[in-house]
Amino acid sequence: MSATARPVPDPSQGRRGYLLIDDVTIAYGKSVAVDSLTLEIAEGELLSLLGPSGCGKSTTLRMIAGFVPPVSGHVMLNGRDITRKPAHKRNIGVVFQSYALFPHLSALENVGYGLRMRNISRAERQERAKAALETVGLGAFAGRLPGNLSGGQQQRVALARALVIEPEVLLLDEPLSNLDANLRAEMRDEIRALQQRLGITTLFVTHDQQEALAMSDRIAVMKDGLVSELGTPQQLCDAPRSAFTAGFLGARTVIGGQVEAGIFRAKGTQCAGAPEGATQMVLRASRLRPAAEASGPLALSGTVSTVSYLGEAFEIDLAAASGPVRMVIPSDLAPPAPGQSIAVQALPGAVTFI
Repeated sequence: MSATARPVPDPSQGRRGYLLIDDVTIAYGKSVAVDSLTLEIAEGELLSLLGPSGCGKSTTLRMIAGFVPPVSGHVMLNGRDITRKPAHKRNIGVVFQSYALFPHLSALENVGYGLRMRNISRAERQERAKAALETVGLGAFAGRLPGNLSGGQQQRVALARALVIEPEVLLLDEPLSNLDANLRAEMRDEIRALQQRLGITTLFVTHDQQEALAMSDRIAVMKDGLVSELGTPQQLCDAPRSAFTAGFLGARTVIGGQVEAGIFRAKGTQCAGAPEGATQMVLRASRLRPAAEASGPLALSGTVSTVSYLGEAFEIDLAAASGPVRMVIPSDLAPPAPGQSIAVQALPGAVTFI
């Protein structure tokens, strides 16, 4: 592998079906883990599978890697059907949550292991492994054993090992979950920058909303083996089309109701400007503010249940007639006190409808 960057394809202009998961079903006995899943991933795109535990996202990744066979459907890579091809013949790089490094091998030997299995000569193996370690910033640590590396350094070694085989697709299965919060944010940014620089098609599995939003070109939100919604991070945040997506992306309140003459109505709540046929109103917590009285299109009030200080913001839970409502306000604003009755003011972009 060369440390020289390849031209970065624009995912919006790439081949949308470069990696195609076509109507795939995966089952363990009678239990269906993934149900008739179809996804098209463009060349050079980073697409995240986001969802709670047990939704089928890691199973989908393992199926693409060749570790789990589908019951039905096909996986196409760059126009080739790889559905039944053995894992070691798919030219796909995988980074697992546990990193899966050999403890008795040095960083250089761990990175070169996949090349060794491909019968690459020792000299070429070492040259490519060194280049891969340089790519992830670990050139000076080639001789260290995994036990003498930090968690972040081990993660980089695992990433270099996946990249050294020059894969057509990179699969990342919750690779940041074992890192502390600060290192996780740092590695998140490093992986995204490296993926863009190399222009490698990547599928990223995570249950962390912030990771998915920060890293992805598009996100597939999964629930019960199905894709609940697919879109760009901004599309999913600004205009979710399903209540599950709105709720899972965090800090959003979904209120059920009905529309009459352009006004959404729920118990003790109403909002003007609603489209006909809307049955749910989504309130984005970070774009709501406490107010002395209702103003604007949203009429909603209640009693403050709890106020939590989060460092950069206050999280406020409100008991309203229509149900609990959450607000997140900057920490330089004075929060209301628990037990106080307040109205809710909606800033631009605070309200969407499903």
